[in-house]
Amino acid sequence: MKITIDGQEIEVRSGETVLGVAKRKGFNVPSLCDHSDLKIKASCRVCVIEVDNNIVPSCSTKVTDGMTVVTDSPKLRKLRKINLELIFSQHQEECNDCVFNMKCKMLDLAKEYKIKINRFEDRKTNFPNYHFGASLEFDSSKCIDCRNCVEMCSKQGVDFLEIKGRGHLMEVVPSEREDKDCVYCGQCITHCPAGAFEAVGEFENIADPFKDKSKKIIVQIAPAVRASIGEEFGLDAGDNYMGKLVALLGKMGADKVFDVSVGADFTTIEESEELLERLEKGNLPMFTSCCPAWVKFVEFYYPEFIPNLTTVRSPHLILGGLIKTWYAEREGIRPEEIFLVSLMPCVAKKYEITRDEVKIENIKPVDYVMTTREIGRLARNEKIDFASIEDLKCNDFFGAPTKSGVDYGMAGGVMRSAILNITGGVPEFFDTEKNMKEAEIEYQGRKIKLAVVHGLGNAKKLLEEIKQGTRKYDYVEVMACEGGCVGGGGQPVPSEKATRRRRADALFKASREESLQRAGENPQVKAVYENYLSGKDRRMKICYTEFNKRNKSFINKE
Repeated sequence: MKITIDGQEIEVRSGETVLGVAKRKGFNVPSLCDHSDLKIKASCRVCVIEVDNNIVPSCSTKVTDGMTVVTDSPKLRKLRKINLELIFSQHQEECNDCVFNMKCKMLDLAKEYKIKINRFEDRKTNFPNYHFGASLEFDSSKCIDCRNCVEMCSKQGVDFLEIKGRGHLMEVVPSEREDKDCVYCGQCITHCPAGAFEAVGEFENIADPFKDKSKKIIVQIAPAVRASIGEEFGLDAGDNYMGKLVALLGKMGADKVFDVSVGADFTTIEESEELLERLEKGNLPMFTSCCPAWVKFVEFYYPEFIPNLTTVRSPHLILGGLIKTWYAEREGIRPEEIFLVSLMPCVAKKYEITRDEVKIENIKPVDYVMTTREIGRLARNEKIDFASIEDLKCNDFFGAPTKSGVDYGMAGGVMRSAILNITGGVPEFFDTEKNMKEAEIEYQGRKIKLAVVHGLGNAKKLLEEIKQGTRKYDYVEVMACEGGCVGGGGQPVPSEKATRRRRADALFKASREESLQRAGENPQVKAVYENYLSGKDRRMKICYTEFNKRNKSFINKE
């Protein structure tokens, strides 16, 4: 079909929206509530256009053959200006305390349309601030009622966020039901256009990990962060900035910088062994457990599947445990003299390190979790020019991962790494439905059925089908966030499908640059097994954990 936008004839596809076409063709149509992961709601009304002299929202208006569209006129600018001023009236401005850090659509539109942000009195000045465990905060006074968070929470199969009231009395609130709880995936953060959600300690405490000079400050970097950190400094998504990130952390005050991808090699080896044992003795399917939001989801919503979770610790916990034990002994320092920071793409990791089950003889393997956004903000506060920093490599001992370890940052990476370690080959996955892949391999005369699923809503569907017996697997990888860790709740905002794809491409390329393929080939890992993890008792303490049924967590309301 053909339509005309601002006098320009354009070929379009049936089913497209006018906003989609406008974005694809470079027309400047403002929008706030639309997101590639979510349904069209047309709630903000900022994207209004004229179609055949009628005012309509472009996000929900489908193209028709011969349609005539006007995207800019005095009438439209006036309507958008009024809509924006009304939106700001229900958004308490705290621009210095916001995940967007002055780089948000709302501010850009305020400048473009020259609006008075405070023309109307804020109606949410007394709205509460909610704290969800050790990971998330929700300042409802910043909410613009777009309902993106509610839809995303529902899409994740959690349904923890609800709508209370109607019209101008509408309010997003956490559920008070005992059978609903937050799992800390953080997707509310990455899908909110107004910065109403943030990680715990995301602004006030970001400098704390580097303050105590009496301790040896060690930072370990998760695989996915190298593919997204550049976005915090205006650089393109889809490039590997690991070298610059290592140098940046040194400037911040880190004494040593290690790569969590090496920890992933340990996880792969242990998980491979557990899978082989389960294939022989039963208790299948075995689910991965390195995603703490997925683990919390199982512990709260599907406790009957707790025995199916692999008991192997996540990579940063294993590496943290080794740093506080083997490395500390090697360096002649006490574990309490180390302050260990995990730099993560995930806010659920903030919760994970508070679990009593992960302690090693009452020692926390990780002291602090910092997100990609946090390190970006801290560097900007320190006025460090990230783009001009010369690359450095990670320190020895835990600085050289395999391809398998780096792959952990994207969906399917854990599964591929374990199967590669067991069989020497990578299974050929095929898509069965959106965000789910399957494969079948033969090993020692037995066919092993595999599945990879990302997005908790997809995982919930899979669990129900396994319960009903309509699907059967031996080994299943689950990641709470779409795309895996590249789409984590601690990553730069906004997080759209195209951005996640570019991050995954960068990570894929980075992993192919590693000379070693299989986790078991890593000489650093081999040395630790030979010199420290040779005994079963020590391996169990450092590499394994347990999971338990969870009751609803306490919600702090201020």
